[in-house]
Amino acid sequence: MRRALDVARPALSGPVPVPGADVPVGAVVFGPDGRELGSGRNERERLGDPTAHAEILALRAAAATVGQWRLTDATLVVTLEPCTMCAGALVLARIATLVFGAWEPKTGAVGSLWDVVRDRRLNHRPEVYAGVLESECAEMLRAFFDAYR
Repeated sequence: MRRALDVARPALSGPVPVPGADVPVGAVVFGPDGRELGSGRNERERLGDPTAHAEILALRAAAATVGQWRLTDATLVVTLEPCTMCAGALVLARIATLVFGAWEPKTGAVGSLWDVVRDRRLNHRPEVYAGVLESECAEMLRAFFDAYR
């Protein structure tokens, strides 16, 4: 999780986030041997891409590293509970384990608002570890949003 926090941290560069800045969320995919396969941070604003969430960018980078879309036996670590799009993507990528930090009660899809990854109708359900370094992950988000107030 500390690596995911490091990936997210550049979004906080500068004294105050500017309007339209990307929310500091970081994600890292690790292989079964612990090797980092890919990482990403939110870049929706920078890229003008609604799908440029940290998890999606990390999954794309990991798939490019291994040369296939199936990320079986991989672990996705992300600082914020995934949304429905990201939860669906990690299920489709066959991620074995999901680790996330802060809960997202407004859009979270791993237990808060929905629980996509544990839906028994799907053919793949990753193991989930929630709340890892939760206070550190939440504090980064709080600092970002407090800068606007």
